[in-house]
Amino acid sequence: MRKKLNKIDVLALALGSIIGWGSFTLPGSKFLHESGIISTAIGLILGGLAIVFIQKGYHIMMENHHEDGGEFSYTYKNMGKAYGFVVGWSLTLCYISMVPLNATAFVLVLKKLFGSVLDFGYLYQVAGYPVYFSEIIIATLIILVFAYINMKGLKLSSGIQNIMILLMVINAIIVFIFMFIKTDHSLIMNTYILNYKFRIVEVAKVFAIVPFLFVGFDVIPQVSTELNFEASKATRMAILAIFSGVFFYNLLNITTGLVYTPEKALLEQWALGTAVMDNIGYIGFILLIISLAGAVAGGINGFMLGSSKLIGSLARYRLIPEKYSKENHNGVFQNGVKFVALVSLIAPWFGREVIIYIVDMSSLLAAVGYFYVCYIGFKNSIGLDRYFSAIGAFVSITFIGLLLIPGSPARLSSPSVILTILWAILGYFYYRKYSSSMK
Repeated sequence: MRKKLNKIDVLALALGSIIGWGSFTLPGSKFLHESGIISTAIGLILGGLAIVFIQKGYHIMMENHHEDGGEFSYTYKNMGKAYGFVVGWSLTLCYISMVPLNATAFVLVLKKLFGSVLDFGYLYQVAGYPVYFSEIIIATLIILVFAYINMKGLKLSSGIQNIMILLMVINAIIVFIFMFIKTDHSLIMNTYILNYKFRIVEVAKVFAIVPFLFVGFDVIPQVSTELNFEASKATRMAILAIFSGVFFYNLLNITTGLVYTPEKALLEQWALGTAVMDNIGYIGFILLIISLAGAVAGGINGFMLGSSKLIGSLARYRLIPEKYSKENHNGVFQNGVKFVALVSLIAPWFGREVIIYIVDMSSLLAAVGYFYVCYIGFKNSIGLDRYFSAIGAFVSITFIGLLLIPGSPARLSSPSVILTILWAILGYFYYRKYSSSMK
């Protein structure tokens, strides 16, 4: 019998997809500098609550829809091919982009351990970021390893996922405890707590990127056919993963804030890592690296699984070539995994900065999927379910507005906006061409 996912598997899958490289780097590069500790916490908590309203729409979906493809196949069945394609096209890039992001992050993890010895074979610069052949080779090997793991089926991939996420959580908590004991608390109190003034802009900057931070929870609907328990219980796992993510992001932000002011944190290449190394030494740093490796591996594995399921569903609905709908003897969309791996192998050649531009689009692309799921839930439910779905749809529109409206504190960068427009145009022409060819 094929492996089915239990509650621990689902929790590890969602948590591993929610907590990636960004949770370890954003404290130094964004959170402390733009929002401090309290405003970041408020933004993350409000974002987590907002996602819970959106999750209500997903709960309705999982109770009434039992197919691979999650949001895509659900939208297709309820609103037709065109709207289904919009959701599928959006989420395909959203999910796939997370794979090379985390793979190239693995390279940065290794650099922290071995230093500049890994920087050889300089090729060129893209968007100011140097591209080394060594980085491409390492990222390629990592992507191929996880593609192999996923093609072997859920038994292997979920087992590895569980181990990596357990290491991630335990080691991060140990590091925080030792940092809290070893550091002088006067810096964090004087810089972030005692003189705190609430500013809505600081909260909005964190709140607006919540779809990107927590996009992993919606990997669960992609594997709804693999659950060995009622789909409705997966909602509890998703909510637990969301608030575990809120806790984890705040934990790492506070850990960094124990040592650095916003200005000093921004100057460090990796503020959290340097803070741990300087205060609890090499052993603490190794624990942090293991935790980071768990997060990165969990992200690659989770999004490779979710995106291959999505691609398989798109093929079954004849929106992409039918060959991607074929399962191997392990019940895996093998050609879907190969496609994800192939696209992911191309990305490192453009440099990490371009990958980040694409990933920044993920908040917007994910919010599109959120809106459709909640809108369908609103249309097809009554009572409190209808009310909560309406709030979820409104929250989704709010996310989209914060990311697109000029003057918004969280508006996407110009390169990300341009890439979003290009992706939409490409999708429009692809849909027209492929739809006409299927008539």
